[in-house]
Amino acid sequence: MMPELGKYASEVMSAYAVSLLLLAALLVVTLWRGRAARRALEETEAEAGRRG
Repeated sequence: MMPELGKYASEVMSAYAVSLLLLAALLVVTLWRGRAARRALEETEAEAGRRG
């Protein structure tokens, strides 16, 4: 199913690899920041609950 890439095979495969690594890094950073935001929101809500 893999097309014949000829003399450009290494360049194409490295571009795919870099793209997949960047997508994975973006996913990890997004999940990490989402958890931090959720934790900060829970802390803020808990503090507001103690005041009011």
